[in-house]
Amino acid sequence: MTSVIQSQKTALITGAASGVGFAIAKLCRSKGMHLALLDIDQDNLTKAKSLLADLDTSLKTEAYALDVADTQAWKQFVLDISTHFPDIDLVVLNAGKAYKPQEASPSRLKPWMDGDYWRKTLETNVHGPLNGLEVLLPLLLSSTSQTPKSIVVTGSKQGITNPPGAGNPAYNASKAAIRNLTEHLAYDLRSDPTTAHISVHLLVPGWTWTGLMGSIGPVNEDEIKKPSGAWYPSQVATELLKGLEEGSFYIICPDGETDYALDQARMRWGSDDIVEGRPALSRWHDEWKSRAEEGIQAEAKSRRG
Repeated sequence: MTSVIQSQKTALITGAASGVGFAIAKLCRSKGMHLALLDIDQDNLTKAKSLLADLDTSLKTEAYALDVADTQAWKQFVLDISTHFPDIDLVVLNAGKAYKPQEASPSRLKPWMDGDYWRKTLETNVHGPLNGLEVLLPLLLSSTSQTPKSIVVTGSKQGITNPPGAGNPAYNASKAAIRNLTEHLAYDLRSDPTTAHISVHLLVPGWTWTGLMGSIGPVNEDEIKKPSGAWYPSQVATELLKGLEEGSFYIICPDGETDYALDQARMRWGSDDIVEGRPALSRWHDEWKSRAEEGIQAEAKSRRG
């Protein structure tokens, strides 16, 4: 399968001012693509636009300050984007946030009593991509070109393995919803001959040092001080390119501490909680922790051959 990341194609990327979004934009630019950059951070968005435009002044580079959770902002944006980019080939819905409950507390029950924490998380991480699809999918469908196009949505391993934590429930739930809705979108588009040229992909980074954790803004990666086990955002972008070229729906990224085999074993254990009738999240259950670790390590070893 030929990737849509190629010369003279157009990529639209949310969360493009830093981290994985900026790395994907930089990769796309290196392949000769026009860029539409979206981010809520106006200052870093301006920096990102300047850096990317300087890489090739012959290519279009437009930046739009936009809160993905703002439905009206999306509708206004789409009026402008179609004038600058009549044909979009790659849509990357990458923007997301990891909010915390307002009042710090060691209690795991605190998130369940903070409605704003849930609303903010779901509005950004779930409604953000849905808002984008609402206005961008019609543009993809109305294109006079039937050449291959792709939609990439950024998920998280936390939406698959669901690790517990006092600040995790809303984030995990939002990324679980992203996985679910992206699977549905992929099925719906491939099931109709008139839309089968639009592929859908779920990008699932591993431990990546981004603006959510350490590096802020569109910085050069050689300036980033990160833990040895974390990946650079550019490594995730490269994994995305590989996945697009292979036509993969699930693009699960490893990192410096977790290889593919261990990821697969952890996901298998979580799914088997349902099949085997074990306690919810048995991997972290006091009576199951040791058995879970032994089972996961044995499964990973088997997968490595």
